[in-house]
Amino acid sequence: MYPQQIIDALRHVRYPGTGKDLIESGMLEDDIRISGFEVSFSLIFQKDNDPFLKSVLKATEVALQTYVDPNIQAQIHTKFVKHNESPEQHDSPIHAKQIIAVHSGKGGVGKSTVTANLAVALAQAGYRVGLLDADIHGPSMPKMFHTEDCRPYSVEIEGRTLIEPIEQYGVKMLSIGFFVNPEQAVIWRGGMASNALKQLIEDAHWGELDYFLIDLPPGTSDIHLTLISSLHLTGVIVVTTPQEVALVDARKGVEMFRNEKVNVKILGLIENMAWFTPAELPQNKYYIFGKDGGKKLAEELDVPLLGQIPLVQSIREGGDEGTPIALQVGHPAAAAFEQIAQALKNE
Repeated sequence: MYPQQIIDALRHVRYPGTGKDLIESGMLEDDIRISGFEVSFSLIFQKDNDPFLKSVLKATEVALQTYVDPNIQAQIHTKFVKHNESPEQHDSPIHAKQIIAVHSGKGGVGKSTVTANLAVALAQAGYRVGLLDADIHGPSMPKMFHTEDCRPYSVEIEGRTLIEPIEQYGVKMLSIGFFVNPEQAVIWRGGMASNALKQLIEDAHWGELDYFLIDLPPGTSDIHLTLISSLHLTGVIVVTTPQEVALVDARKGVEMFRNEKVNVKILGLIENMAWFTPAELPQNKYYIFGKDGGKKLAEELDVPLLGQIPLVQSIREGGDEGTPIALQVGHPAAAAFEQIAQALKNE
């Protein structure tokens, strides 16, 4: 064996966070040692809690046995770039004071509705807001912002061709829904979805922002890990309903972000559909999905409860009509989102 065989084999291993192979990413240290069928070398990662570390090491071993020799014995060391030696650690593709992901453990709890209204509430308060619809398989932001027929165009900025986000209600927004047929399902493997999102982040003209919100897909997937590794998240908001089946998944979501390999701050929990209030009886509360389930979970997990949002018809109508209720400043249903925006400001 000789070093070039090792290098060529590592060109078959891609780092999920960028989509580039290990050699192109500059992750191979210049310390290859070969003795018979034994080989040792080091891979360089940006941080010691890199969520892709284990999968990259496993893929590297498989590539060596596949493209070099099935009998090869590899000793792969890991090195980490010191924070003050890596300018890329400070160079986020998004220039925002706060980069916040909105997550739900399961679908159907109103995560996208909450994200849309929170973005509008922040914009109504005078902040510069960007919104990325990262729910690849179920993009709903074009509908909620009444922009289904809009198509982003490209602009030349400092010699680069960038995507110009759609702006509506003071919110700059991009969604995979702008680039696919809305009547067809998006059937992509994880790598394709992750790379598409990275392009919407890195190749878009977002400009200077105060808040950049990310509407994550429900559950946990490699898309979540890609975004975490690509962006310096300020933190994550977890959305749930009071129903026990939703609380179970919300708890898993909190634990995922608290995991030492992910290590993202939980900014707080939002309890959506906390109670039903009919329009003709605005003072009445009917706890259809249970009472204070999200509040109790927040206390149990020792995270802030950012707000409880009622189940009211006007919120649903606003989403369906593409006019988020948060646009109606002073409306009782809008007040909940205004309070959450204020709570984020105080974080």
